[in-house]
Amino acid sequence: MMISIITVSSNSEQFINDCIFSINNQTYTNIEHIVIDNASTDRTVELVKKNCKYLSHLVSEEDKGIYHAMNKGLNLAKGDIIGFLNTDDFYTNNMVLSSVIKTFNQNPTIGCCYSDLVYVDRIQISKIFRYWKTGKFYQGAFLDGWLPPHPTFFVKSSFYKQHGNFDVSYKIAADAELMLRFLEIKKIATKYVPEIWVKFRKGGLSNRSLVNIYKQNYEILKALKKHSLSVNLFNFLFKKLILKSKQFFLRP
Repeated sequence: MMISIITVSSNSEQFINDCIFSINNQTYTNIEHIVIDNASTDRTVELVKKNCKYLSHLVSEEDKGIYHAMNKGLNLAKGDIIGFLNTDDFYTNNMVLSSVIKTFNQNPTIGCCYSDLVYVDRIQISKIFRYWKTGKFYQGAFLDGWLPPHPTFFVKSSFYKQHGNFDVSYKIAADAELMLRFLEIKKIATKYVPEIWVKFRKGGLSNRSLVNIYKQNYEILKALKKHSLSVNLFNFLFKKLILKSKQFFLRP
């Protein structure tokens, strides 16, 4: 099986090599790496061309936001399985994609899988701030504020064809809406792998500020309503707060 890894970039020269080399160094080698760049004016494109071992497509042009760029990548992907790794993030070790393939091979009925993630300092990447220990999905989990980390979420490409790409009307939580749609609404069989697959630098789009955290939760609630899932606002916010708070005390 081929894995397509889609990376969206925008003036990302500071950290993109960490992302690239974490893909280059995987023991599993049937990979295509697709980079969708937002017309970067720094050395991002140069570094991609120089260092991407598995580069299959590089598109550098202005886009209409991160999810518009991700959809471009999905439309180019030829792999059997698709994952996303953004430029600030990187795989924790060289066995991650082997673990992904093993999970699909051992569970042939699943359509997707996911794992855990840690938030690290932007410079001192050994310094862990949060441990996003996900746990198993259950029907109604999104109503309880649960969410798997999108960089660890791998999906068979056929399910994107069946159920659609990112809804770009969501500016900050289209990844959450897509995972909600796939798991809660389309009921795609999934598998939780209790391993840490990704290190995520602090300062991503959804957690960059309190305003963005508010916007993300607002959009998730909007998505639940769109899909006719009756949510108890107090239950959603309270359980989400508990889940997030635990992440600061857990350690790998």
